[in-house]
Amino acid sequence: MRQIVLDTETTGLEVEQGNRIIEIGAVELINRKPTGNHFHQYINPERDIEAGALAVHGLSEEFLNDKPVFASIGQAFLEYIDGAELIIHNAPFDLGFLNMELTKIDRGFTPIGETNRIIDSLVMARRKHPGQKNNLDALCRRYQVDNSSRELHGALLDAEILADVYLRMTGGQVALTLDGNAESSTTGLRQKPLPVTLTHPLRVVMASTDEDAIHQEYLETIDKKSDGNCLWSHLQSTSEGSSDSAS
Repeated sequence: MRQIVLDTETTGLEVEQGNRIIEIGAVELINRKPTGNHFHQYINPERDIEAGALAVHGLSEEFLNDKPVFASIGQAFLEYIDGAELIIHNAPFDLGFLNMELTKIDRGFTPIGETNRIIDSLVMARRKHPGQKNNLDALCRRYQVDNSSRELHGALLDAEILADVYLRMTGGQVALTLDGNAESSTTGLRQKPLPVTLTHPLRVVMASTDEDAIHQEYLETIDKKSDGNCLWSHLQSTSEGSSDSAS
C-alpha cells in the first residue's frame, strides 16, 4: 500500500481571493513504513504574500523570487502522487489550492479527489476525540510526537510530523525522521514488552473442589447450547487424554 502524507503552504487562506501555493511537502509510506522518497518544492507564487500567512510560515517574497513557478513542477508532482492514497490534515484546504493550480495548467484536469483516495486526518481526529482540539500541535501533544522544531509551519516538516501522528493515531508503526530513517515508536502494536523482575515467587491458588464442580457444570451447559462445540471441553478432554497416556 502506497500512501503520501501531504501538506502545503500558501500566500493566504482564501483560494477564491487569488492566493497561491508557495510550498509543497510530501512523505511517502509503503505499507506504513517511510521510504525516504520525499517530494519538496518551494514555488514562486507570482504575487504578494499576506501578512498573516507570512507570520505563520515565514516564507518571504524575496526568498521565493528565484523559485520555479507551479506550472514547471506540476507534472512532477502529479507523477509523484500517481496511484497513491493521500493523507492530508484538513484536506479541503490543500486540495482546493492544488486543484486550482493544476487547473491553471490544464483546464481539463481531473480533480485530485477523483483520482486519488483521500484520508482527511482532521476528520479522523475529530471522530476519535470529539470536543477536543485536533490541530497538528494538539495531536502531537496527545500522541507524544516531538514537534519542538516546529517554530514556524513548513510543508515538509508538517508532512513528516503528520505522518508520525497518523501512524500513532491508527495503531502505531514507526516514528519518522526527515532523512527517511525509521525509529521504533513508543506506542502501538510493535512496542517491545518491558522486562519484569519478580522479587517473590508467584503464588498459585488452586480451585477448590466446589469451584471445579461449578466450572464443569458451566462447561456442560455451554456444550449443550453449542451442540457439542464448547472449546474448553474439548481442550480439557484432550489434556486428560494426554495425561492418561503419559501415566
